[in-house]
Amino acid sequence: MIVLKITNASEVMASKLGKFLESLTPDGFDQTTVEDIVLRKLAENLAAEGIRGEVLAVQGLDIESEGAGLVLHDRVRVRQHARF
Repeated sequence: MIVLKITNASEVMASKLGKFLESLTPDGFDQTTVEDIVLRKLAENLAAEGIRGEVLAVQGLDIESEGAGLVLHDRVRVRQHARF
């Protein structure tokens, strides 16, 4: 299993939209948007390589600051799911 955490979603959105428009969007929206794009592209690229599987965007799961483990928050839910 692979866990991927995107830590610069706001910066990515700012580079794509410009600083002014990015400042108008909440950080949660930025994170969700970037995760959805990465999830879709990841599934497309893995499928193109002949790899089969599933990829999920999960809300309520986090990586500890030193990468020593996973943190489960009160409510964990699958926000996005793609099979390839």
